[in-house]
Parts: sequence; C-alpha cells; structure tokens
Amino acid sequence: MSNDPKIIVAMDYAEAKPALELAARLQPSLCRLKVGKELFTAAGPQLVEQLMHSGFEVFLDLKFHDIPNTTARACKAAAALGVWMVNVHAMGGRRMLEAAQEALANVSKPPKLIAVTVLTSMGQEDLAELGVAATPAEMVLRLATLARDSGLDGVVCSAQEAPLLRAQCGSEFCLVTPGIRPAQAGLDDQMRVMTPREALDNGSSYLVIGRPITRADDPLQALQEISQQTGDAA
Repeated sequence: MSNDPKIIVAMDYAEAKPALELAARLQPSLCRLKVGKELFTAAGPQLVEQLMHSGFEVFLDLKFHDIPNTTARACKAAAALGVWMVNVHAMGGRRMLEAAQEALANVSKPPKLIAVTVLTSMGQEDLAELGVAATPAEMVLRLATLARDSGLDGVVCSAQEAPLLRAQCGSEFCLVTPGIRPAQAGLDDQMRVMTPREALDNGSSYLVIGRPITRADDPLQALQEISQQTGDAA
C-alpha cells in the first residue's frame, strides 16, 4: 500500500457534519482530503483540525489571489494549521508567487505550495472572452513555467495538459489534476476530464476526485475501487 496516496477526495459540502461523516467512512491510508472555499467558509479552521486529528492530510484549496504581502500571510496561516498542501492563483504574478514561497521557506514543516493555472471548467471560448488569445494548453504552460520559476512545488492543471507540463517542468514538479472521473461516471460541470489511470499515465501526481466517491452509496468501496487503478490499494 502506498505511503503517498494519489487520490485527494474533494469535500464539497456546505457544512461540517456531512464532511465529518464522510471522513469517518474513508481510510487515511488511501486518500487525502480537499477542503475548499464553501466548506472552509462555513466550518473554518476547526474542521481542518478535526479532519487531521482523524488521520487525514488536508489540501486547503482556497486559491489565494491578492497582493503579495496578503497572500504570503495567508499561506503562512495555512502552514500554521498544519495542512499538507495549499494553493494560490498563478495569475497573481511572479511577485505574489515568490512572496508566498518565501513565507513558507522557514516553516519547520511547510505545506506543498501549488498554483492554479486554468480552471478545468474553462474552455477556449471562456479564455477568449477574457481577452486571452492563447489556447488552454498554452496558457497552462505559461503559468506553470512561471510557478516553477517562482519556486513553487507544482500546479493544479487538467490531466490533458499533464504530459506537456511533465516534459517542460521536470519529473519532480507536482501536478494536481481535478476533472478525474471513473469511466462510468458523468462529466458534471467539468469540461476537460480523464479516468484515474489515464491521468496517472499522462503524468499527474495527484488526482482530485469528488462526486464519484462522495455521492457513492458506499464511499469506501468507491475509493477502494479507484485505488486499485492508482496502485494505492493493497
């Protein structure tokens, strides 16, 4: 069994109770947990601490994007919670990214610091509407290179861009990929998706998976079945 599980379960809930109930049905040896804006806003740092007390490592998915000093302080506060991973928006620019990295440099056990590139819900038309002429893949590469050059550990990206980023950014660069769906699952609101095995073969480091696990009749069984595909299961 892996000591570095590849699955990150997205805890997309509006309050603490269902999140804690789901965590009680899962195994920390098979997954990590992602706490995003909605759940963190509703339940706060206490929930993160409860999840970690249950044995889970937590990806605090708040996508910080602000002036450099404010973003740096937010990352330092996340590190003080003891989370495993935290993220920022690469569109915040080099000074913001470097400030975030520097804020974590002297932390005794710093979380992994990754940057969001292009949201997986966005396609070519969405970028064009924002005045971006680049394709999603070109924009992802540009932002990922900026994150790497700024000292970050990796990026959030689509699994479809993972081969390019793996080739350009190196084997140690962390690629966290949402939009992962088992073959039998629906697309929901994600536009650029892959199965777990396809994503890992493409170079993804970690896979963010939500509804196929959180809405399953037996979440642990669903997690175990997907873990078989990632090599995390015994």
